[in-house]
Amino acid sequence: MKRVAILLSGGGSNMMALAQSMTGDHPARPCLVLSNDPKAGGLVRARALGIETAAIDHRAYPDRPAFEAAVQARLQHSSPDIIALAGFMRILTAGFTGAWAGRMINIHPSLLPKYRGLHTHARAIDAGDAQAGCSVHEVTAELDDGPILGQARVPVLPGDTADDLAARVLVQEHRLYPAVLRRFAAGDRTRLDLPPVVGID
Repeated sequence: MKRVAILLSGGGSNMMALAQSMTGDHPARPCLVLSNDPKAGGLVRARALGIETAAIDHRAYPDRPAFEAAVQARLQHSSPDIIALAGFMRILTAGFTGAWAGRMINIHPSLLPKYRGLHTHARAIDAGDAQAGCSVHEVTAELDDGPILGQARVPVLPGDTADDLAARVLVQEHRLYPAVLRRFAAGDRTRLDLPPVVGID
């Protein structure tokens, strides 16, 4: 049984989708939910599920390597096999990503390699894209790079705001990420593409 540490910075909706999927014959179980924000709502939700939590406030450290050293020490205490980034809003150094190479995955709200970084939904609308979506990928030293493990697509509808599109994509994030994690934990790294959403989901 693989042990999964989930890292987040906010409310934890993707964490919830992952944690609630890891039951029954699933090859993994959550062992820790860690946040860089002690006030993150995701920590409260994780505790309600009975998952061990930790908060390491990045503002308490002089630089990124010092913060990451503290995160690494806490992760080692819980001995995860896999790290799942679920809205963890800190850029990770090559030293950290290298230590977890092949064992760390992330979900990103765009159809990578399009729109790495922030404001993905507004950028898709501004570009006139007909489709948007989300991607799960292995984490490497390059931001929002690494082998793509799965994608889900949604239409960009006339009159969409960034918030409208974000809400539509989030529904697919909650489907895609658990499905990819299950395969990843079982050693299957072949790409998974969910059937495209045709209309409003």
